[in-house]
Order: sequence, then structure tokens, then C-alpha cells
Amino acid sequence: MTDEYRNKTGIQITAMTYYGIRQTTSNKPFTDCAGMKGLKMRVPDVPAYLALPKSCGANPTPIAFAEVYLALQNGTVDAQENPLTTIEAKKFYEVQKYIILTGHIVDSLATQIAPHVWSKLSDADKKIFTDVTQEAAVQATDEITKREIALADEFRKKGLTVTPVDKKSFQDAIMKTVSLESMGYSKADWEKIQVFY
Repeated sequence: MTDEYRNKTGIQITAMTYYGIRQTTSNKPFTDCAGMKGLKMRVPDVPAYLALPKSCGANPTPIAFAEVYLALQNGTVDAQENPLTTIEAKKFYEVQKYIILTGHIVDSLATQIAPHVWSKLSDADKKIFTDVTQEAAVQATDEITKREIALADEFRKKGLTVTPVDKKSFQDAIMKTVSLESMGYSKADWEKIQVFY
């Protein structure tokens, strides 16, 4: 995938950092896809992110990320989705009662170097850039993973309800209503990813 991206854009990806598994916060509890019906849910305006609310009958609502806390607080939206570490950092837990462990997307961050910079580097400098960014990615991934493990219990201690779900109900709804291609994936990519889960 990195080679395809570089061939199309010229951008060099030197490392991938785990960003977290996306979960849902809500004003009401639910444990399956049907429970999302009618929820006004803030999601990024990206096909893969829109797949969950659309497939489960929720109403995707575009709101700038900087405005999500206020939108949750004043009821403009009923729910949002982000990794637990983002829910903590942005304090969404202060204005939502339920954290639903939908685990619907595993996110990552790509360290990218623009072609006008990458092309000027010597092979030795390219190796240094790659080694350093990969080392940083491993360290950040370890920290995020550790934090995610601790957060469910910490949220419970703050008085929130943290609920696991029937993940198959979400996956079945998405696979029935949304094509992999519309989300930017091929069937071959999907099959490779499923091997890990």
C-alpha cells in the first residue's frame, strides 16, 4: 500500500504509528447495531467512517473536530466516535454517560515526507529518517496501546458505563449496505486485514 501511495503521490511514508481503536460515546446505551438507530452521530466526513452510522440507521452529522465537545454538551449530536485516548484527551467523557466499545475502525498515523524533500536526501539520510521515524512510531504505539488498556477501567471509576457490544451485528450491517470499494478498499486488502483479527 505504501508503494502504491508513493507511486500515485510521490509522498514517502517512512513509518506507521498505531492511533487507536475507534469506540463510540453516547447519551444512551446500546449493545448492537440496531441500538444506534436515530442517533445523531458526529463522524469525520470520510466514507470508511460514515459506514458505521449509515449502516446502523444513525444520522451522521458533520461537525468540526474542535466543536465536538460543545456539540455533545448542548445536544447538537447524541454521539461521537474516537479512540479512547482521544476521548480522554478531549474530555468527551465529561459530556457523555456511555462509552460503547464498538471497535469499528483501527486507526493509524502515517509519517510522511514530501517528495521535494525526500528526493533531495542521500540514501544515508533516507535511512536515518526512516530509522528514527520507525523508532518513534514503535514507542508511540507502545504508549498508546498501554493507555488504551487502562482507560476502560479509569472511565468506569469516573462513573461512566463502559459497554462491550455484539461486533458481528455491526460488521454484518456494514458488509450488507456498504461496498468495500466505496470505502477505498479492495477485497484483497480486506482479506489481508482479516487475517490479523
